[in-house]
Amino acid sequence: MFYKAHGHPPRKKTASSGIAAVALSVLVGSTLLAAPSNSTVFGPNVHVFDSTTSAAEIRATADAVFTKMEANQFGSERHALLFKPGNYDLTFNVGFYTHVAGLGLSPDDVRINGGVNVPAKWMPNANATCNFWRTIENLAINPTSTKGVTRIAVSQAAPLRRLHVIGELHLFDFDSNWNAGWASGGFLADSLVDGKVVSASQQQWLSRNSKWGGWSNAVWNMVFVGCENAPAGEFPEPAYTVIAETPVIREKPFLRVDKTGAYQLFVPALRKNAKGTSWSGSQPLGKDIPLDKFLIARPETATAAQLNAALADGRHLLFTPGVYRLDETLKITKPGTILFGLGLPSLIPTTGKAAISIADVDGVTLAGLTLEAGPANSPVILDVGPPDCSASHAADPTFLYDLTVRTGGPAPGRNDTGIRINSRDVVADQIWIWRADHGSGASWTGNPTKNGLVVNGDNAIIYGLFNEHHNQYQTLWNGNGGRLYFYQSEIPYDVPDQASWMNGKTKGYASYKVADSVTRHEAWGLGVYCYFRDAAVELDSAIEAPVAEGVRLRNLTTIWLNGKPGSAINHIVNRTGGAVTANQPASAFRQTLREFGKASGK
Repeated sequence: MFYKAHGHPPRKKTASSGIAAVALSVLVGSTLLAAPSNSTVFGPNVHVFDSTTSAAEIRATADAVFTKMEANQFGSERHALLFKPGNYDLTFNVGFYTHVAGLGLSPDDVRINGGVNVPAKWMPNANATCNFWRTIENLAINPTSTKGVTRIAVSQAAPLRRLHVIGELHLFDFDSNWNAGWASGGFLADSLVDGKVVSASQQQWLSRNSKWGGWSNAVWNMVFVGCENAPAGEFPEPAYTVIAETPVIREKPFLRVDKTGAYQLFVPALRKNAKGTSWSGSQPLGKDIPLDKFLIARPETATAAQLNAALADGRHLLFTPGVYRLDETLKITKPGTILFGLGLPSLIPTTGKAAISIADVDGVTLAGLTLEAGPANSPVILDVGPPDCSASHAADPTFLYDLTVRTGGPAPGRNDTGIRINSRDVVADQIWIWRADHGSGASWTGNPTKNGLVVNGDNAIIYGLFNEHHNQYQTLWNGNGGRLYFYQSEIPYDVPDQASWMNGKTKGYASYKVADSVTRHEAWGLGVYCYFRDAAVELDSAIEAPVAEGVRLRNLTTIWLNGKPGSAINHIVNRTGGAVTANQPASAFRQTLREFGKASGK
């Protein structure tokens, strides 16, 4: 993240009835507060509030969670704050590993009168470039306590979904002198902002299927897909990329309570060529799945064997907050299976296997999970389909939502590939694949990975790919017909010398590599950044792609953040486009190629 260019931060079942055959026993764990709100089927770290919960209790709980989690970047605690339909008068902040969500069918069913904010005061100068791993979704925020402003200063892995912001939304924080602190990359989807979105110092952002009163400012790379009232402008000045419609999307499933008080997981309907939200002005389309179709996993008791037994029996899995250590791969073989994370749970393979593998079947959903490399090297962390898949899934794609794949940070880890997509027609919506550049085990040989993402299947679509610091290609795209909307990638900081980072005779590995065999591929809004912290090394090209009529790369950016004198990205794509260096840190940004295929004479 960009702050590293200026120094490191301070270190700082119960199952419902009907799951009896594979139910996990419930252990009474320690609770943050002994209160009725955490006495639910979801365990002690999930607080469920309703209209009978006193405002004092809600404030005390939310404040206690934030106090624990404000700077808890690599801790093992996880929390969820869930609100049943109603109005709530309170203001609170959201820290690391905290999932805030309404339990209505529409965001307007839950209204927070006061404020829900993400500050960045735990870092010097209100620097939000480490404000990762938190989720806010499916509620309305009426910011009465903050002069009409909701302030959410975040970077990667902090998705905002299904929100109705009544007022302005600001994507950064101020320091004590009212200077805007850095923020670097975020995601807004299926949301309505009545006022203006002020991005200010936010360096890059993806908005999908949302609407606002207006949008203010751009720094490096702002991408808008299927949004209403998207800002006007011509890349790179300002740095706006606008795609009118979202070709294929099913919004992320969410928990809700029905009129009887029963919990359901609502799965929105598939939409094609979509513009705007899925809910404002109409009844959301989709289906409910009752909670008794899920095994509710608790970290104190869950084992890979129990989870696999549930999957084999056709159950879905709901992971409650915590850290799950898996001695076997979780194997998804049934069409339509859902793995849903509540409170940003972590799954860690401990024996050098994948955390999750998915058969070549229709309609699988993974949502809200952190997949972490373990101490033994895993060839891959998430495997979507076996090799050489050929079945079409266009009518019912597999969806990957809000996934983090993490190598190092909380503890040393190692793997070859983060996510490998072999199946056809897979859709990913906001994923971050991160080889840690700080934290435990972060070094060139201490937490090695070769590639963050390898796509072998045809017709994959990704909205929001954040992919960083891997030792070789960050992204290797072998399948045909792929489409990517927004790319944020920092290449590795810790290359020890040029000889250690050669791809044959080529200096370094491109961040985004489209294989030479590919004939159809499109990508919009790609940003590749360098901070060669440890050596004066060079990267010949940030992006490599075949020159073919069906290959189109639009709106590309490279930035030299900081680093050793003499370090550089020499070209944007295929040895074309200006270099970025200490003397010209943004020259390639200003010479950026609007459309690579046309620039190449095709």
